[in-house]
Amino acid sequence: MISLRSSSLARAEIEKPATFNAPLFRSVAERLDTGGRWVVLDLGAAHRQTISFFSQYRCRLDVADLGEGLEALNAESDPVRLAFAAEALLPMRHDDTTDIVLCWDVLNYLERPALTALMSCVAARARPGTLVHALIVYSDRYMPAQPGNYLPLDDCNLFDLSACHDERPAPQYTPVDLESCLKGYVMDRVVLLGNGMQEFLFRL
Repeated sequence: MISLRSSSLARAEIEKPATFNAPLFRSVAERLDTGGRWVVLDLGAAHRQTISFFSQYRCRLDVADLGEGLEALNAESDPVRLAFAAEALLPMRHDDTTDIVLCWDVLNYLERPALTALMSCVAARARPGTLVHALIVYSDRYMPAQPGNYLPLDDCNLFDLSACHDERPAPQYTPVDLESCLKGYVMDRVVLLGNGMQEFLFRL
């Protein structure tokens, strides 16, 4: 359920700088720059700037654009149907496995069963050592009602072009919460960012 707070004070409370330093995203980009061919799975929306950023590397970018399907995934209670629904949200599988997964802030919008189901489907198309990057709301009790739109800049900082002022309660997932939901993944690194989010890097 989405909880809306429409006062200007509430909006001011969550206003954050649009551009922010994301050191773990930078480390992912540096890995892409080491050579070889990479398969990147982006769980966010397709953006020209994101496509342009990854075109400088030898990689294929698969975009899932999960935004519209998150609430339906959260509403599914049957484990079998939930697994099928999660798989249906992901791009068509190819013969090669996924090397890097960009979750952006999508995981904040998934309840625990849906989160587990989705990341299990991701793991099934990935290889051991696959990196998963995520932004988790940490210090704020509320977050925008819809996932953000994060664009990588040339210096590997991130820019959030979201314009959503409605809000919903943030789950404030802890590292323990995430590790219990992400079966088969281990937490590689976590950094507290200046915008109050935690930046995570998991490894399959």
